[in-house]
Amino acid sequence: MAPQELLRDAVERVVLSGHEGKSGAGLERIRLADGRVLVVKSIEPGTDFTIEATSGLPGCEIMLWRAGVLDRLPPGVEHALVDAWVEGDTTVLVMRDLGDAVLTWDHHLDADQTRWVMERTAALHREFLGQAPADVVPLQRTLAVFAPTTARPLAEQGIELMQLVLRGWELFADLAPDDVAEGVFALLDDVTPLRRALEQGPLTLNHGDLATVNMAIEGDALVLIDWAMPTVAPGALDVARFVAGCSSVVELGREEILAAYRDAAGPAYDAKSERLSLLAGTLWLGWNKALDAAEHPDPQVRAREQTDLDWWVGHARTALEEGAL
Repeated sequence: MAPQELLRDAVERVVLSGHEGKSGAGLERIRLADGRVLVVKSIEPGTDFTIEATSGLPGCEIMLWRAGVLDRLPPGVEHALVDAWVEGDTTVLVMRDLGDAVLTWDHHLDADQTRWVMERTAALHREFLGQAPADVVPLQRTLAVFAPTTARPLAEQGIELMQLVLRGWELFADLAPDDVAEGVFALLDDVTPLRRALEQGPLTLNHGDLATVNMAIEGDALVLIDWAMPTVAPGALDVARFVAGCSSVVELGREEILAAYRDAAGPAYDAKSERLSLLAGTLWLGWNKALDAAEHPDPQVRAREQTDLDWWVGHARTALEEGAL
């Protein structure tokens, strides 16, 4: 069946609203005449800020799909795509409907589940170690995806998330010690030194947006969804992204998550890359930590995020002071 005929065979179509994705792409659930249920993601120009800020259309996910890269995922790690094509200037991604297996921000992973996720993440990184594919987001762009220079033009287009990014960096400048703030903002202006340092580590395929809301758990398989920002870097960069975004929804502490990955990664890990990746994590979500530490309406969340911000600032200082850049 040709791609377009797949959707013409639909007997029911429902637009999905209120989903966890923040990129802006449209989602709908379709039911085919044969009973299959699929989720269709349509990405039009100007509707997905992650693609706008990184690769541009048609997007990296369809490129990985076409190149067969996603079929090389190791045992225990899967993807959900069943088809993908381009219609005019719109990219269409068709996925299995994973239903309740998809994690949301309401799901909390216990210690064993978090270690399990790190083991499978490490398996992905080992599989592509030294064999990372083309057609990914350049590491330079990945590191700068939330830099003020990236966020500002998108904020001016009315993208609320990027407006929050700019507000968050203003607060970060106030909350972080001067030495760390100076180093972080220098890298946000030009991430080249950090990119070059990371490229000296064990390079592999990174999912690029590793977070619980981009995962589903099906039996013994970790299904990774939303491959919009894959990049080539040490695997520790994926883990730093996970720690930055998901520490509040997993039972393991930040250091325990890092240790779980370290134990499983084998040759895909080295200590210097971990330190550099934690600095990169500050470039990624330091704005969000500062925003929540200063302005979240819940005082318990403000206190938690201040503690988290202090942890990230400490690791950023370590990486900046050791002269690795």
